[in-house]
Amino acid sequence: MSNVSKVAVRDGYLTSAIHCPSPNTNQRPPNQSISLLVIHNISLPPGKFGTGCVQKFFTNQLDPSQDPYFETIADLKVSAHLFIERNGTVTQFASFDARAWHAGVSSFNGVANCNDYSIGIELEGCDNIAYTDAQYEALVAVSDQIMRAYPHITLDRIVGHNHIAPDRKTDPGEAFDWSRYRASLQAATSRSL
Repeated sequence: MSNVSKVAVRDGYLTSAIHCPSPNTNQRPPNQSISLLVIHNISLPPGKFGTGCVQKFFTNQLDPSQDPYFETIADLKVSAHLFIERNGTVTQFASFDARAWHAGVSSFNGVANCNDYSIGIELEGCDNIAYTDAQYEALVAVSDQIMRAYPHITLDRIVGHNHIAPDRKTDPGEAFDWSRYRASLQAATSRSL
């Protein structure tokens, strides 16, 4: 069940999120403004939802013997700021003020190392499977609050992982409805003014 009915950002954290601290974070560069929001997708094992394995992966507790695919990723040290499950439940792994390890080799408008200045949101999903209404509702609600807390993130500075690492990544994929998301977010931000 979604936990975003009363979303707010305080001291780098969503007040309504489940907090699950990841060790895979560090400090942003000094005086770095947070100015980009990156949308990703993930499912573990690939194409399976609701397994709890994403949380284990982002906290370095994934059991490689649980699935053959896990043997290929068990040694990776990655995280995101937020993970939105199919039912809209939001889990936060790192303070928005911290540098989560979600973007990898990346660049936006000629500025490399997007992890330095971005917030990463993972949607539970795959490139070619439609996302749920609950996920769009949660994503819009948290994006609106993030934009309020970090005003350098504007509508034109919200991108997919594929936009900042096009040679490596395809997520959030063709199943992600950018028009729906942007229209809903624009409506939400207009109401917030």
